[in-house]
Amino acid sequence: MFLVGLTGGIASGKSTVSSLLRELGCPIIDADVVARKVVEPHTPAYSRIVCHFGPEILLENGEIDRQKLGQLIFTSEEKRRLLNSITHPEIHKAMLKQILFYFLRGYRYVVLDVPLLFETRRLTRFLNHTVVVYCDPATQLSRLMQRDGLTLEQAEQRVAAQMPLNEKRGLANHVIENSGSREDTHRQVLRLHAKLEDSMDFLLVRVIAIAASAGLSGILLYAVKLLLS
Repeated sequence: MFLVGLTGGIASGKSTVSSLLRELGCPIIDADVVARKVVEPHTPAYSRIVCHFGPEILLENGEIDRQKLGQLIFTSEEKRRLLNSITHPEIHKAMLKQILFYFLRGYRYVVLDVPLLFETRRLTRFLNHTVVVYCDPATQLSRLMQRDGLTLEQAEQRVAAQMPLNEKRGLANHVIENSGSREDTHRQVLRLHAKLEDSMDFLLVRVIAIAASAGLSGILLYAVKLLLS
């Protein structure tokens, strides 16, 4: 099994591509979903966040008010680093558990849906393939304005706050051009899926895993012999 990173920009259509891949039976690990789960009440990250940021960031039902917490870290680089130091290890741990689950089930590849894949670069060294969902700037602004009810100026500000899609496009192994119809995007996703399914990358990963497992077994056997001798 190998890992595929999926990313894009705001309103570029990444969620559409992720849904299409899921319909094809591809396992998807959504970093945003994982990030929300690791800060649910009674989790280690939740307790540490409340301890550092105070109970005033909580909603009436006890959940973290993401908007209020976002406002706090937006104005303070120190608080943003603190929050990341709490959540990122838990997010990576949860994602690793899901990856191992799919590995044991024999999937050829797993898609990691990560909005800030190239911005943080924490996961890129583990990926065999990276996919960017791209659309032209005019289409991106139009979709964002329609989706979120924004003015042109507001939409431009949100797009400007992210890494440009053209830059992400240059960093990716594969590009899904999503400026046109859903049918056109669907055809591109089908081609991508076929290419990934035909890839032999999963064999290398399995050979390494088997070799590592065999090596560990040998070490354990040697240790047992020493203890019994």
